[in-house]
Amino acid sequence: MNKESIYGLTFEQLTAWLSDHGHKKFRASQVWEWLYRTRVTSFSEMTDVNKECIKLLEEHFVIQTLTEHVKQEAADGTIKFLFKLQDGNLIETVMMRHKYGISVCVTTQVGCNIGCSFCASGLLAKSRDLSSGEIVEQIMNVQLHLDKLEQGDVVSHVVVMGIGEPFDNFENMLDFLKVLMDHKGLAIAGRRITVSTSGLANKIYEFTDTQLQVNLAISLHAPNNELRTKIMKINRGIPIEKLMKSLDYYLEKTNRRITIEYILLKDVNDHQEEAEQLADLLDDKKHRLYVNLIPYNPVDEHSQYQRSEKESVLSFYDTLKKRGINCKIRQEHGTDIDAACGQLRSKQIKKAEAK
Repeated sequence: MNKESIYGLTFEQLTAWLSDHGHKKFRASQVWEWLYRTRVTSFSEMTDVNKECIKLLEEHFVIQTLTEHVKQEAADGTIKFLFKLQDGNLIETVMMRHKYGISVCVTTQVGCNIGCSFCASGLLAKSRDLSSGEIVEQIMNVQLHLDKLEQGDVVSHVVVMGIGEPFDNFENMLDFLKVLMDHKGLAIAGRRITVSTSGLANKIYEFTDTQLQVNLAISLHAPNNELRTKIMKINRGIPIEKLMKSLDYYLEKTNRRITIEYILLKDVNDHQEEAEQLADLLDDKKHRLYVNLIPYNPVDEHSQYQRSEKESVLSFYDTLKKRGINCKIRQEHGTDIDAACGQLRSKQIKKAEAK
């Protein structure tokens, strides 16, 4: 039976676990610093932790459960990692370089059940949730990669937008966030972390009530129910009206801005009509959100969808701006590699099946 990742414990959980096994609180602080500040890859490297505690940790936990399966590096410095889990499943993690720092996009599930008709991530159905440790370990593996370069770079921003629906793995996702934000460890500020959801309204209420100072992004992609249901089956059970009501609750309780993600699909959702409808939908919230217009990454299995023409993108953008909607066109990263989320994973699985 595989041992659990030590990264799956928050500081409070680690402290409680060690206490239950006869160790004082300062041991947790020592272990935590070795994990996240020194970033050791084996328990035996924790030289100021006594042998009894080291043995206990080795009996119950492991530090590394992910192995690098494939790594693709783009000309702009973007790196897409395909990691293999202990059970053989594959997940994707992406590191991007920006002027403001280094961001990492993490995966929360093996596969996805949301079923967006344009998305490579949903080509393979969800087989399981990732543990909080497996999510944290994605960040740690990227940081270890940066450490080896010896350029002093650190992961400064995190987006939870990889394969899977984060709010469908809610508790593990929350523990992951708590580990990221712990000031004694990675100390990534909440304002530098963004969690994206396709619109699980009940979980948006729950997420709001956690009072975590973390940014929220909504994968909307259509301004009306008819169109959104066609391209995102989640809209059948959670229509836009229900989603907007949960966003009102979030805005009222947190006073934080929301990002609206909108992938532009040629001749599907990129007309002036949709731009005006989107402006109408967001009008009462326009001072507390912004729209991220995203160029589509074509996927072989979804050949019915194509990237919007540049003129359509600019026209859509101009319409929103004229209506007072704060928006931007997302800068692309890694355009010379398998840029679509889930694309690298699906190609590797196909290769394996063809052998």
